[in-house]
Amino acid sequence: MKRRHFLQSTAAAAAATPLLASQTNAMPMGKAEHCVMIWLGGGMAQIDTFDPKAMGDAKAKKAGSYYKAIDTAVPGVQVCEHLSGTARMMEQVTALRTVHHDVVDEHAAATNRMHTGRPTTGTVQYPSIGSIIADQRGAAGEGVPAYMLIGYPNLTRGPGFLGQKAGFVYLTDIESGPAGLARPAEITDGRQARREQLLTAVRTAGRKRFAGDKLYADYDSAVAESLRLSGPDFMKSFDLSNESDDLRNQYGDGFGQRLLMTRRLFQSGVRFIEVSHNMNFRNGTGWDTHNDGQLNQHVLIQELDRSMSALMADLEAHKMLDKTLIVINSEFGRPAQFDSGGGRGHYSKNFSMVLAGGGLRHQGAYGVSDELAMNAVENPISVPDAFATIMATMGIDTSINLYDGDRPVPITDGGVPIASLF
Repeated sequence: MKRRHFLQSTAAAAAATPLLASQTNAMPMGKAEHCVMIWLGGGMAQIDTFDPKAMGDAKAKKAGSYYKAIDTAVPGVQVCEHLSGTARMMEQVTALRTVHHDVVDEHAAATNRMHTGRPTTGTVQYPSIGSIIADQRGAAGEGVPAYMLIGYPNLTRGPGFLGQKAGFVYLTDIESGPAGLARPAEITDGRQARREQLLTAVRTAGRKRFAGDKLYADYDSAVAESLRLSGPDFMKSFDLSNESDDLRNQYGDGFGQRLLMTRRLFQSGVRFIEVSHNMNFRNGTGWDTHNDGQLNQHVLIQELDRSMSALMADLEAHKMLDKTLIVINSEFGRPAQFDSGGGRGHYSKNFSMVLAGGGLRHQGAYGVSDELAMNAVENPISVPDAFATIMATMGIDTSINLYDGDRPVPITDGGVPIASLF
């Protein structure tokens, strides 16, 4: 059984003839217009999702997969049994099965690595991938932000040295829309106009008093952006009642509704959206499946599968899938071995990210791991290479520099796009 899984994966990868851009003459460049990054906080177990192997046994402490593998639409590529919807659409998906970095025990540092593509440092606050895309591409439409976060804000997701112009607008409650933008019902148009008149006077005085102060300039820019976005045109994107009950049911509750809102926000012109999956820890632990968290991991996988496949089908129906890159990302993976409580620890030497849509030449899976999905056998993928692939898909030149003041900073940490996906 183990040998069969390994040979299937090897055959699929060999048939794809994968290359990095450094092995070709031309730098890849995609044409995607939008990108959604689905964040699985805690660490998705690659062996239990997109890189299944022979079955293990948690009670007997036998290393291996927790769930059975199923075939997909791509011959030779299998996924976990709870990803049946995604499996049927695997021709539009590539699981990057050999991503790796060196951060294991610290969730915050690993989260930073998988948002910025770089190690933490005390000298430079690097921008997140969402902020880089916002900086380089801007919004796709008028009167909307380039970068939105549906989840909890933190520094890791922010613009770093790029400044507030590349920052995000966020929301945690899809019923009320972005924090601070929805006007309370008792605030009439006249009252709002008087408030804005007073605010204009304060801002004008502030610009004179703090001329040349970057912190004040960033603050003033954020105020201006908030005023611009609080108008009715942008806010109507958050009204899901305009969608049919049938479509909303296809997406599912909670996370699914956040992905449905994502499609609407893309239609309004937002460029990049990060969506947190398990904001309410419905399995008790989120994707950090130590101990008993392993027992209910299938609840998360099934919800991810249902909503992900609904988003892909919905984007396809709107002729948007080839223009929208979907990324499934997590801070690290999990080992094949089970811990003392029957769950899994942290593992960063080999894990999976997933790309879908975006006009890529998908192949179901890229990279081959060993029989426990813990080491790369073929085509290891560094985090900078994964980030360069995402940026190239979005039409961004991965050879350029960003600037921290006068200091040039390469847009990735030496990353090279995976050329065979273009």
